[in-house]
Amino acid sequence: MGISIYGSRLVSIGAAYKAKVICSGMFVSHREFRSLLDTDVSADDLAVLRHIDVRVDRNSRAVTAEFFGLIGRTAVYRPGLGCAIIPPGAVSSAWSRAGDPSPGQGERKAVVDSLAIADRASPSMDRSRLDAALKWALSEPTPALPRRTRAVVVVHKGRLVAEGYAHGFAKDTPLVGWSMTKSVINALVGVLANAGTISLEDSVPIPEWRGSGDPRRNVTWNQLLRMTSGLQFDENYGNPFADVTHMLLGVPDAAAYAAAKPLEAEPGTRWRYSSGTTNIIAYAMRQIVGDADYLEFPRRALFDRLGMTSAVMETDAVGTFVGSSFMYATARDWAKFGLLYLHDGVWDGRRILPEGWVAYTRSPGLRVPDQPYGAHFWLRIPKEYRCGSDVLPLPGDTFHAIGYEGQFITIIPSRELVLVRLGATHYPCAWDHQRFVHWVLEAIADEKSADSAIQGMRPNTARP
Repeated sequence: MGISIYGSRLVSIGAAYKAKVICSGMFVSHREFRSLLDTDVSADDLAVLRHIDVRVDRNSRAVTAEFFGLIGRTAVYRPGLGCAIIPPGAVSSAWSRAGDPSPGQGERKAVVDSLAIADRASPSMDRSRLDAALKWALSEPTPALPRRTRAVVVVHKGRLVAEGYAHGFAKDTPLVGWSMTKSVINALVGVLANAGTISLEDSVPIPEWRGSGDPRRNVTWNQLLRMTSGLQFDENYGNPFADVTHMLLGVPDAAAYAAAKPLEAEPGTRWRYSSGTTNIIAYAMRQIVGDADYLEFPRRALFDRLGMTSAVMETDAVGTFVGSSFMYATARDWAKFGLLYLHDGVWDGRRILPEGWVAYTRSPGLRVPDQPYGAHFWLRIPKEYRCGSDVLPLPGDTFHAIGYEGQFITIIPSRELVLVRLGATHYPCAWDHQRFVHWVLEAIADEKSADSAIQGMRPNTARP
């Protein structure tokens, strides 16, 4: 059976995606193989992956996906580090033991969830409306446009006031955040800045850029966080051969691939969304922290401090965190991350992020009209998740961590509100996040009347 170079690369990318998603789904999320096969890697636009066979080695915790035995890719799980796609020809059983976290890292004992749960509805809350909003979020009114919402959490004034889960998912199911991971990288840079280890205007320590004639040597942390580095990068998810796809699924060293890109614009002059820049940041943090402490850094610096006991940030094959895309956590733990930003970077009375960091994070990266992005956080919802609901305004201080397939952490400081929505939405307009947030706001009165325009407004369509 012959296969072209084009076809070979396409199949290799598909096999890597299927192996990685099933590996993380089984060994990080602890989901059933059949559920992952039916919904995560063979539904909707991923139906073509049904032609790629999968086998699971539970002893070495490895998943291999193959196309008629000709082209195969393998993803392997390591405790505390999740799954990584290993280079072709590598022995999965040996690789799974290589570079394991030091004693005390990796798997953690369960602890009491630190997220306070409201024992009764407050007078300012319309419970029936809130319940209706969650019911709408978890419903499937249009079979041709499945939402596939998996988890919804609403936290008001620091207390969990509502949550809901689809069948097969629960409060202890870690779920992928995709590009919400980028916002976690923002926090880790903030921790380093708060310690005085780095300054935002410092050049990032990328060894490949240190040549005296290399114009990239002056790219700063700030420019990478704001995605104004000027580096070339193709983020087109509709193209299986775009930079983003090849970086995540085709090479063992994601950061090195991104760092090899040349400048195509003067740093600081143009905004372009790029997963490559985030992985360069993850690599730069490795240079700052050092290999001995790097794998434990996210947990020690952030997750343990917030009580995010389920959080797992995954690495690539060379041990650098894939900060653009690969982090898992429960919906409640994602909400805790949102609360850190709601509380201006302070947790339990201790400052974790520098004073002014959240204001910096949610300020536009470039002073241009309708700039949608701050520093690894979104300032408004992308159009594919607010179809027809632009007439439903949100408070002006709303900002979001957003990921592929409709992952959202929405933070509204003026309303003391954090919303988490996790799902597997493939089609534009199947999930209308702006409408959902608006309905939740209607259910929770604005006691300070800071956004009186929200109150009394009604959507043009039926209530959920």
